[in-house]
Amino acid sequence: MSKLISIVTPCYNEEGNIEELHARVAAVMATLPYDYEHICIDNCSTDGTVAKLRKLASEDPRLKVIINARNFGHIKSPYHAILQANGDACVLIASDLQDPPEMIAEFVKKWEEGFKTVLAVKPESEESKLMFLARRAYYRLISRISEVPLIQNATGAGLFDRAVLDILRSIQDPYPYFRGLLCEIGFPIATVPFRQPRRTRGITKNNFYTLYDIGMLGITNHSKMPLRIMAMAGFALAILSLIAAFGFLIAKLLFWNEFQLGMAPILIGIFFFGAVQCFFIGVLGEYVASIHTQVRKMPLVVEAERINF
Repeated sequence: MSKLISIVTPCYNEEGNIEELHARVAAVMATLPYDYEHICIDNCSTDGTVAKLRKLASEDPRLKVIINARNFGHIKSPYHAILQANGDACVLIASDLQDPPEMIAEFVKKWEEGFKTVLAVKPESEESKLMFLARRAYYRLISRISEVPLIQNATGAGLFDRAVLDILRSIQDPYPYFRGLLCEIGFPIATVPFRQPRRTRGITKNNFYTLYDIGMLGITNHSKMPLRIMAMAGFALAILSLIAAFGFLIAKLLFWNEFQLGMAPILIGIFFFGAVQCFFIGVLGEYVASIHTQVRKMPLVVEAERINF
């Protein structure tokens, strides 16, 4: 009996890409000696994506569809679909075609070589240079401060063996930084480099908030370094303030009539320390929010409907 591979593609307002995605996945899997299931999870699209998924599922029993009751975000929805996979391996690939489905064959090849985790990485990209450089800078930062080695420039697409899926199910993380979680598990990770193409149809669903959300999630889930920097910086600023206070005291005693402090240093000091406090409180708040998410034990998503399961 041939092994089963689960292909998972999260969808949100991708009516222009879903038919091509389905066709390209089917074409790739036709070249491989494995059976497969294709799981599409729709995160409450507002366009015609669900209608097209229903039509495709009626024609192809391998295509399974999960329709969420509402939009549960770009982190929880794909993760939930991965946990529903029944295959001996699961492939996660974006529905916007910026992760070419043809990479599935390369993922499977690495899996056959014995790797339990395979990740796509993009050392080059056709996206805007400013965004690409910002992403690279972030990956370098998080790699330096993380408590586990992370794969730089990983897109999130890749292949995960059933052993990895079983571990993910046992962790029960309600809001995971998925790329970091895979590295934390500890299995050797193979990489498949590719040049990421531009989106040809539709618009990106990422904005500043979603990018900030996943960026902070990677930091709070995998590093205590910001908290320790806050403690050390507070100590250093306290010493600096004490030295400055003694300096002003000595200057005033030596030059009582000539030395005038004025308002400028006072105002600058107030604004500086106020800004530092707001920054530190914000970082601390991110960690508290992460803890709050964990202790609520909310489900990853609530499903409105399943098709072909």
